[in-house]
Amino acid sequence: MSGDPVERWQAGLEEAGELTPALVDQISRLHGDRGLRAIEAVGEGRVKAYRDFTIVVGYEDEYIVEDGGCTCKDSEYNLDPDDPTEQCWHALAVAIARRVGHVDYHDMWYSDVRELL
Repeated sequence: MSGDPVERWQAGLEEAGELTPALVDQISRLHGDRGLRAIEAVGEGRVKAYRDFTIVVGYEDEYIVEDGGCTCKDSEYNLDPDDPTEQCWHALAVAIARRVGHVDYHDMWYSDVRELL
């Protein structure tokens, strides 16, 4: 198994198929409050996949997560892009939700939905 701690919990999650107490502990130790917020978002069904984007419903807005990056201010201003442990909670939520099958899929284009809002 890889020495990368992010890859370790992701592999463990894929193998388990669920958030075990040990994995929750591992994620929260590595990612702190961001990890806990991500786990909470997954549990509340706030990770939504559309044909074009994956969205995480945040506290104030919806954020597009693509290729591990996110449209939130935390990603834009606070995170070191060269440190794989530094991810916003939205990107972490997508990584977790995909591995445990908790993505709410919508067979439509998010860009169409967003125009209606």
